[in-house]
Parts: sequence; structure tokens; C-alpha cells
Amino acid sequence: MHGTFSEFALLLLICALAGAVFVRLRQPVLIAYIVVGIAVGPAAFGLVTAHDQIDLLAQVGVAVLLFAVGLKLDLHHVRHIGPVALATGLGQLSFTIIIGFALILALGKSWMEALYVAVALTFSSTIIIVKLLSDKRELDSLHGRIAVGFLIVQDLAVVIAMMAMSALRGTGSGDAGGEDLGLTAVLLSLGWRLAAAAVAMFVLMRWVLPAVVSAMARSQELLLVFAIAWGVALAALGEWAGFSKEAGAFLAGFSLASTPYREAMNARLTGIRDFLLLFFFIDLGAKLELSALGAEVLPAIVLSLFVLIGNPLIVMAIMGYMGYRRRTGFMAGLTVAQISEFSIVFVAMGITLGHVGVAALSLTTLVGLVTITASTYMILYAQPLYERLSPWLRIFERAHPQRETGGEPALTQAPDAIVIGLGRYGRRLAQKLHEEGVRVLGVDFDPEVAEAPPPAGIEVRFGDAQDPEFLESLPLAHTPWVISTVPDLHSNRLLLRALAERGYGGDLAIVARDDATGAALKSAGVPIVLYPVRNAVDFAVEHLSELMQAARPKPDKETP
Repeated sequence: MHGTFSEFALLLLICALAGAVFVRLRQPVLIAYIVVGIAVGPAAFGLVTAHDQIDLLAQVGVAVLLFAVGLKLDLHHVRHIGPVALATGLGQLSFTIIIGFALILALGKSWMEALYVAVALTFSSTIIIVKLLSDKRELDSLHGRIAVGFLIVQDLAVVIAMMAMSALRGTGSGDAGGEDLGLTAVLLSLGWRLAAAAVAMFVLMRWVLPAVVSAMARSQELLLVFAIAWGVALAALGEWAGFSKEAGAFLAGFSLASTPYREAMNARLTGIRDFLLLFFFIDLGAKLELSALGAEVLPAIVLSLFVLIGNPLIVMAIMGYMGYRRRTGFMAGLTVAQISEFSIVFVAMGITLGHVGVAALSLTTLVGLVTITASTYMILYAQPLYERLSPWLRIFERAHPQRETGGEPALTQAPDAIVIGLGRYGRRLAQKLHEEGVRVLGVDFDPEVAEAPPPAGIEVRFGDAQDPEFLESLPLAHTPWVISTVPDLHSNRLLLRALAERGYGGDLAIVARDDATGAALKSAGVPIVLYPVRNAVDFAVEHLSELMQAARPKPDKETP
């Protein structure tokens, strides 16, 4: 026991150090964990021998991961997946599976291995994409919302794929049993299992779980234990019922997604999920053989290029056809230029079911390492990349992209000021300027903000002010003021560059959160910097001081 504990201590220390290096390189830490697994496994230094314990924690980690995914899929959100997210998600899934399957067959793989890897190539990492978009403050942008929408479609697809492949349990990759089973028998088997699972979930979600979860929620610690217990229990039940642990864990999360406690459970599960997944990726790396990885280098390069280039192209083509600007399609398309942890989980499940061998897992892992690394930098530097490729992307944009321009009202008069960013501060600022007799045009890249009823007398345009082509649609030549209330320094620098390229010669004011941001804006040539927090505090102190002075008792006059 002492030896196992020491191994775990060493393993966690190595992972922490390797993770720090990869974070410094602006890479997801899961890549570090896979590299650590290869390094400490039998293929390299052989430092860790507690494989059974690590494998058990890895299985629990996968169950918690799928449980957390199911927990996020509230029925309300699923019903409101936008048509563009649905069309883009299904289009990308179909394109990648069909073309990827043919490509993998051409690389000499068996049909079952080609099917597994082709399906694995369709999934993008929700965790990585959401974090990158959040860090760039683009989750509420149009392309961010569309990306999150088709990531939900992918999450649903991965569970359906797991259930479908579980129905082929034991058929192998090329044995006669798979042929004898027949497509009809597989579909019937999958159909009745899905129907039984749907009925059971309906009964539990309608009459059982709300009362149980409400009782457990009296203690936050107990709620967390119940969430993990429920996810792991249904994972085990799912495997017993002929699905898979992954599908069972997903259904466990989905069954709790409509309860009012899902956010509390999800918040507490995040750290535990990330910790347990560490062991999954270490276990994965430890099981890979360097010789097997070397044999898959050429196929991995081909498939990586297919994912990095093909997936974004199909997304841009679909979004362009539906009437979006090429920049929106490009930014959304970059989010599918990778495969995810689900891809590796899916192929690992195929090994457990006896459908594919370790070679398929090695190939998928290599593609994951390449595409996650490359796409992370592509997303981080999306704007410079778009500016370089923009002339060649015109084929993905209609002459009149009506989804982003069709609803724009014609301006009755040129505005006196364009206010970019209609959050709480920007909306209030625009409203007060209008009350002072200033004609204001509001601009925001959040579709929900732009589509909300505008303040009386203020016209609102939807669009990204960092996009030079969108700026061309604004009446900048006749507008004396541009005011940006966007607090992000990087976004404002891009806006400054876009305005300079347009030759804007009017006055400019930009909001800064702190003195450091204000100094950076001043050095970039911004003449007027607004400090909302500082100004609000100064006003509050001045007002409170006046009230305190008025309320202070006056000294008695001295009597002669």
C-alpha cells in the first residue's frame, strides 16, 4: 500500500509540473496528461505499476465526464437549438463520417476500424472550446453561440453513437458473428433498449427524482455524493443493460438536467471531473506502445489535415449558404478543427467491446494530440488568421448575407455617435446621450442584446465591430463620435486597427476597467478614456459626503 501511495504521489507531482509547462504554452492540460502517461508507462520509463487502481479511477472519471455532459443538456436548451446550429452540426457530422470513412479505408484500415475512427473524428471538445471562447470573451458573440449550439448536437451524437455501437457488442471487427447478427436485428435490439430507457427516464424524471434530489439538496455535501453515486450507478446499469457505461452515465446526468439543482451539482463536479479525467488520460498514455504510435504517424498526419481543414470548410460552406458572413463562418468553423476527449473515450469503448484494436486508439490519440494543439493556437489567433485568409474565403459568403444584414433598418439620419457594446453600462450610456439630444446608433455582437427592444429613439445594429467588413456598413464618414464600452483591451485594439484601416477621422472614446488598461489605450492613441468604476465611486463618495455633511449636527453658537 505504501508503494502504491508513493506512486500516486509521484504521478500527481509529475502531472502538476507538466501541466504548468503546457499552460504556459497555452495548451490544454489533457495533452500534458497523455504525454505523462506515455512517459511513466511501460513504453518509456515504467515508473508506475498501479495500473488496476489507475484504470478504476479512469473509469469513474469517464462516468463523471459523461454525467456532467448530460447534466448540461436541459430539455429547454435542447428544444431551442437554433436551425443554424442544428444544420451545421448535422452537416459537419455527416461530412466527416462519410468522407473520413472513405479516407480511412483508403489508408488500409478495416471497415470497423474505419467506422470507429471516422465517427471519432466528428467530435469537438466542448470543455476546450468553451474555455477558449470564454477567455476571449466571445461566448456571447454570434459565432460563439452557434458553436455552443452545434457542440450540443455533437454531445447528443456521441451518446447515440455509443449506444449504437454497444448494440454490436461482441461482433468483432470482421468475424462472422457480426455478419450473422444482421442490420435488422441490430436496429431492433437498439430500438427496444432505447424505448425501455426512454420510458424509465420519463418515470424517474417525472415522479421520482425531483423528490429525491430535493431531499438530498438539504446538504450540499450530500448532493455531491448523490450526484456521483447516481452517475456511477447508472453507468454500471447501462453496461448491464447492453448499452455502455458511458451511455448510462450520460442518461444519469440528463435525468437531472431539468432539476433546479443542476447548476449546483455541475459547479461542484467540475473539479472532481478534471481530477479523475487526469487518470483516464494517464491510463490512455500508459497503454500506448511507441511502436504502435510510430506505425500510425502517416495516417495520423493525413487525418489531422482532414480535421484541421475539412471540418472548418464544411461549417463555413453551410453557414455561408444560410446567409452568414464569411468571418462568422470562419470563426465558428475553427471550433471544429479538432477532435475531443470524447473521441478517445469512444474508441477506447470499442476496444472494450472487442470491435477494434489498440492501433485504432493509437491513431485517434495521435490525431487528437495534433489537432488539439494546432486548433488551440488557431482559435487564439483567429483574427490575424482570418485577415490573411479573408480574400480566399469570399466563396463562402453570399453577395447579400441576409442573416446578418437583412434585418438592418435604414438610418433616417446619420448618427452623432456610434456606441459599441450595449451591456448594462453601454445601454445606459446610449440612453442618457439620447436624452441629451444626441442621435445614437448602438452596435452589439450579442444576438440577444441586439434583438431585444432598444431604448426609445435609439437604432441598434447587430454585428462585430472588430470585423472591417461590418464597419464598412456603418456610416462612419458622417459620424463624429465612436464610443466603445467593450472592456476587453484586445478587442479595442482590434477596433482601433479596423477604424484606422477605414480612415476614420472622428473623435474616439473607449472604456477602461483599470489604470493599466487606460494607460495602454492612451499609448495606442485613444484621446478619451472612460473609467466607469472610478467615476461611479467618485460620484458616490461626493454624493454621500454631501449627505453626511448635511446630517452632521451643527455646533451650538457660543453665548456672550
